[in-house]
Amino acid sequence: QDFSLSNEKDGPGSGSSERGNWSNKSEYLLSMVGYAVGLGNVWRFPYLTYQNGGGAFLIPYTLMLALAGLPLFFMECSLGQFASQGPISIWRILPLFQGVGVTMVLISTFVSIYYNVIIAYSLYYLFASFQKVLPWSECFSWADEFCSKTRLVSDCNATFNGETIHANYSFIISHNLTCLNDTINYKPVQFPSQQYWNKVALQRSSGLDETGSIVWYLALCLLLSWIIVGAALFKGIKSSGKVVYFTALFPYVILLILLVRGATLEGAREGIEYYIGKQSNITKLMEAEVWKDAATQIFFSLSVAWGGLVALSSYNKFNNNCYADAIFVCVTNCATSIFAGFAIFSILGHMAFVSERPVSEVVDSGFDLAFVAYPEALSRLPVSPLWSFLFFFMLLLLGLDSQFATIETLTTTIQDIYPQVMKKLRVPITLGLCILLFFLGLVCVTQAGIYWVNLIDHFCAGWGILIAALLEIIGIIYIYGGNRFIEDIEMMIGKKSRWFWLWWRMCWFFITPVLLVAILIWSLATFSPPSYGSVLYPLWGTAVGWCIIIFCVIWIPITAVIKLMKAEGNLWQRLVSCCRPAANWGPYLPSNRGERYSHVVDPKKKELEIPTVSGFVY
Repeated sequence: QDFSLSNEKDGPGSGSSERGNWSNKSEYLLSMVGYAVGLGNVWRFPYLTYQNGGGAFLIPYTLMLALAGLPLFFMECSLGQFASQGPISIWRILPLFQGVGVTMVLISTFVSIYYNVIIAYSLYYLFASFQKVLPWSECFSWADEFCSKTRLVSDCNATFNGETIHANYSFIISHNLTCLNDTINYKPVQFPSQQYWNKVALQRSSGLDETGSIVWYLALCLLLSWIIVGAALFKGIKSSGKVVYFTALFPYVILLILLVRGATLEGAREGIEYYIGKQSNITKLMEAEVWKDAATQIFFSLSVAWGGLVALSSYNKFNNNCYADAIFVCVTNCATSIFAGFAIFSILGHMAFVSERPVSEVVDSGFDLAFVAYPEALSRLPVSPLWSFLFFFMLLLLGLDSQFATIETLTTTIQDIYPQVMKKLRVPITLGLCILLFFLGLVCVTQAGIYWVNLIDHFCAGWGILIAALLEIIGIIYIYGGNRFIEDIEMMIGKKSRWFWLWWRMCWFFITPVLLVAILIWSLATFSPPSYGSVLYPLWGTAVGWCIIIFCVIWIPITAVIKLMKAEGNLWQRLVSCCRPAANWGPYLPSNRGERYSHVVDPKKKELEIPTVSGFVY
């Protein structure tokens, strides 16, 4: 379909026919939910809750949602929708800070490289589940002597000829003795699933120094995951909007099935009590660490400051109620995390019961939960291949729709900078991007691949995003002007009372920036060099991590300097002009500009120049 610019007669509610719009509201909402709800909701939140006082953790979690998560989420949705621009072009609002948009896009690029590797792991396990006996259900030929499903006694005290002796277990057995209570020492053993993950799935090497060869079946799974992403995005939001009906909704069906199955198992109750029941510990709330965990989990879980929220919202119609959308997506995201915890802990409780261990010994987070603890628990159920297939299919879908939105962020950025090129060559550009990222990801499917995935995650998904978020809120609220931004939002959602804005003003002007500064300082102060399990990284590995994040963040000062050099006048005049919105900042369509933005230069004309002091004054 050839979009012509004359389609602006659709009235004030219309969207931009040139950039494209969501076919309907549900596609947008499902894409946003799919973007926000990702692997972290399943593999990180339940563990954090258990670790930080169980049910008590929900108090700081909810507070942080209201004080840090929602205000940033609402701000980004409004921003994208108002100007219909992606994460870099949106900085026409404040040209000096355009580098913040560049940082967001670069971090999203690095994350998309390793995120698809995790999707590849899920695909590998998904295919491995199509067997009568799950390959990690027993210690098969690949296992070593430390592999065992049950605890193995090493030595203990026993009574022998009237005396108490300390002996190894083989002596005890051969003399038909009985170990005395509380004197038993167990051998360090590993579950079959743990050895399968390290020895078979990853073929893990000893460390980052030993790259080894490319693990061919993981490389094929990675290729397949990029093919799926490319196929879903080849027409942009027109195609991905249809795919999310399945990828965003079906994980809920699977979570419900796993929860119902888990709740009927022996030991499930113990698991859930560890998660959110009697084991809850309200005194944990006195520890600063708990509040920091709640804030960072909310922050990363909602995907604020990655650029994706701005990109997805930029395809909305101008008068869409972005306020209601923001609340709906945030609440759905947090409810999903809590709901997933029940499905995870009920089945882990059963595993603890079967293997005669306390729940605390079988619980884990991250890769160890998704690819070791949970598969081990599923392998102990009747019809285990079915449950395993469902679980990894859910992980696959959770990963995919987050990945769709991340790649959409990159293509939206290209679209805003080169609209004509993208119009003609959307399919080849999208596929080219996927192929490039596939090749960049190959290092993550070598035998040292998991160390690379962990390294990029350790550096990129950390404080680079915090810096971007902090600068974003300072730039828009303090430099552009919070009250002016509120007037912009009211152009879209209608006038609201002063009481309505009181809460948002408190958060935007004070609470959220203070929280972001606190989390940023905390994460820099408690920064530890990366490690994977007990494997420490070589110095050069840590240096590579620092280089990646510096490469992402350095564009903030570089872009600011370039903008200042292009402006006219003395230094102060240049600074002032770079802190004013560009001449083409405003709603994308003339019909939406009203009186306030009647002076706007056509935003479709690509602007990379800075207005001079004498030029555009608000």
